Amino acid sequence: MSLMTLLPFIVLIGAMFLMTRSAKKKQQAAVQMRDHMTPGTGVRTIGGMYATVKEIGEDTVTLEVAPGVHAMFAKNAIGAVLEDAEYNRIVHGATDDPTIDPPAVPDDASSLTEGPKTDLTKDEGEGEAPKLDLGKQDEPKDEKPGDGKADGEAGAK
Repeated sequence: MSLMTLLPFIVLIGAMFLMTRSAKKKQQAAVQMRDHMTPGTGVRTIGGMYATVKEIGEDTVTLEVAPGVHAMFAKNAIGAVLEDAEYNRIVHGATDDPTIDPPAVPDDASSLTEGPKTDLTKDEGEGEAPKLDLGKQDEPKDEKPGDGKADGEAGAK
């Protein structure tokens, strides 16, 4: 056998070695990241949900997904352990720069619409809103044909 016939096999084996080595490094980095979780740390699951670690078990993690709402996840469902500043920026919209104001969100939807505000506690008949014209007109009813025959009857036109 010559070197030229063995060369494709050598290249294939080398490529397989490099791919498995890089996958193994990524897997070890993920295990190390999950081992560095502590209660109170902000995390992102592989599904994209942000939560705070409450308890860590052997194979599971209890996460607080909302105040007072706890859910149990497998450790390998944790996609990333976030730094406190990044977690607060994403979840709470907090910034380190005091000159940047977070966007103001109104407490109720009434301030999002323009127009007259109505008081729903008024009696009927007081301050009724005008009816909107949607463009539909009442069609005048046509009289029956002069011969007295309706559609579908024998001899109707």
